[in-house]
Amino acid sequence: MSTLVDVDTDETYCQTPGPIAPAPSSGAAEGPPYAECVLCREPTEYPESTKGATLCPVCAWQEAGRTACSG
Repeated sequence: MSTLVDVDTDETYCQTPGPIAPAPSSGAAEGPPYAECVLCREPTEYPESTKGATLCPVCAWQEAGRTACSG
């Protein structure tokens, strides 16, 4: 024979959260002027003063995949 145990429940556990902050606008990121990606011309994480070929995170990921698989 089983006995039910009185379980203390937390009523706030199942409540829906409050409103979530809106996503930032899809415009350019705020801060210093960022360098353009040399492949797709999207803004990168690097300032314009960075020397050399700058890549955005997407193009950097794709380039890493190409070089890793090139044998």
